[in-house]
Amino acid sequence: MTNKTTILWADDEIDLLKPHVLFLEQRGYQVITAKSGNEAVEELDKNIVDVVFLDENMPGLSGLETLSLIKAKQPSLPIAMITKSEEEHIMDDAIGSNINYYLIKPVNPHQILHCLKSLTENRRLTSAKSSSDYQQSFRGISMKLMDKMDYTQWIDIYKELTTWDLKLAENDDPSIHEIFNSQKQEANLLFSKFVTQNYVDWLGGKAESKPLMSHTILKEKVFKEIDDERTVYLILIDNLRYDQWRAIEPTISEYFRVEKDDLYYSILPTATQYARNALFAGLLPSEIAKKYPQYWLDEHEEGNKNDYEHDLLDEYLKRYGKHIKHSYSKVLNMDFAKKVTDNHVNTIKTPLNVIIYNFVDMLSHAHTDVGIVRELADNEVSFRAVTLSWFLHSQLFEMLKILSEKKVKIFITTDHGSIRIEKPVKIVGDKETNTNLRFKVGKNLSYSSKDVFTVNDPQEVYLPRLNVSSKYVFACSDSFFAYPNNYNHYVNFYKDTFQHGGISMEEVMIPFITLVPK
Repeated sequence: MTNKTTILWADDEIDLLKPHVLFLEQRGYQVITAKSGNEAVEELDKNIVDVVFLDENMPGLSGLETLSLIKAKQPSLPIAMITKSEEEHIMDDAIGSNINYYLIKPVNPHQILHCLKSLTENRRLTSAKSSSDYQQSFRGISMKLMDKMDYTQWIDIYKELTTWDLKLAENDDPSIHEIFNSQKQEANLLFSKFVTQNYVDWLGGKAESKPLMSHTILKEKVFKEIDDERTVYLILIDNLRYDQWRAIEPTISEYFRVEKDDLYYSILPTATQYARNALFAGLLPSEIAKKYPQYWLDEHEEGNKNDYEHDLLDEYLKRYGKHIKHSYSKVLNMDFAKKVTDNHVNTIKTPLNVIIYNFVDMLSHAHTDVGIVRELADNEVSFRAVTLSWFLHSQLFEMLKILSEKKVKIFITTDHGSIRIEKPVKIVGDKETNTNLRFKVGKNLSYSSKDVFTVNDPQEVYLPRLNVSSKYVFACSDSFFAYPNNYNHYVNFYKDTFQHGGISMEEVMIPFITLVPK
């Protein structure tokens, strides 16, 4: 085996480790030795090194002191600490100093070899294993997709595909990504058919069983948890996909126990005006328009169509006999986010606190309109990464850390997700047709019926009827509507952007997470 990995091994008893050095050299590794921390730092200045083995207990500079000097020069250089001591504080100090591996003397050559493979070949080995594991799961997923599934089984399939999406994110094999993307696209097409076949029955009460949806989720999940004796926080992150939740979950899990990791179904259109108003009203869109016309704006009307969520929530609570004190905050910028965080002292005894964060939705829209954002989040992996980066530096995270020390229950959810669109579908409409790429509503719509869900009677799915002949059409899977005028420019501009409003697993099946402090 030829291996060009170079190891710097610093130990004041390095001569006694000669058999270990020879063992590594026989396997193609190059080993540079040093008898002190100072000598190790000098060797590092003279040589390009891939890995450092560092004895914790050396005269002069200690292992931890040497570690600090090395990390100051090369922060990303992998370092394994080797020590005779099993004292917990030494391990804690080493781990706190960003050590990459920890070994207790006496070490045998195979331990050293395992450590090296972990530090230098981990990505390759992990990539190979994830490819192998997914190929074994591929057939099982394909068999499930061939069965007739109910809404709970579709949730299981989407969770399984999301898990593989996350596992394969660091995989360097383009062929395995092609296989996975093909299977996910097949799943999305079948899911779209499933929704179109069952959606009317879900809303009309004809289905034997139906999923929790936008207009029922609060009654079933939140209202039963609130009373005057405890505090509940409902945090809604607009446009949060399930995979984005999974990206931020490990960070949150340091402070909270995830009591439930649920998915519920967004209503159609999977757009804020419809889904979020339905969530806070406990009613479907046409019911809101009829019962509370002062709180509903149709597609063609001017104004922010989500300005009355607080009012709808007030009415919802009253209808269900929840006469409790509650707060409502919509965070649109960092200054207000800080005010909400600072105000937690005043809300900690309020039975229900609702906070909306619009960042992910704004990111999705900026991805369409701002070139640099498109480069930062041009696929699912980078979209998740940007979401995680925002969360780690957000006031939301700061507030959650504060709340983790209180006796509260927290729900994290969203109103809808989004999908990366790929396939254009030509459509023609009049000047009053809405601009959303994933659904259209109008009276003079012309399009191919393939790959779309058409609702000729809006009342059948509890959507407002704008006029006698208006209908709704929804794009399915990763398709989007494009106008024939200037078609190529239109398609090239919007292709590969993240949009919502239609039918896909990513838009419809969305997280509802229950957290309790550890």
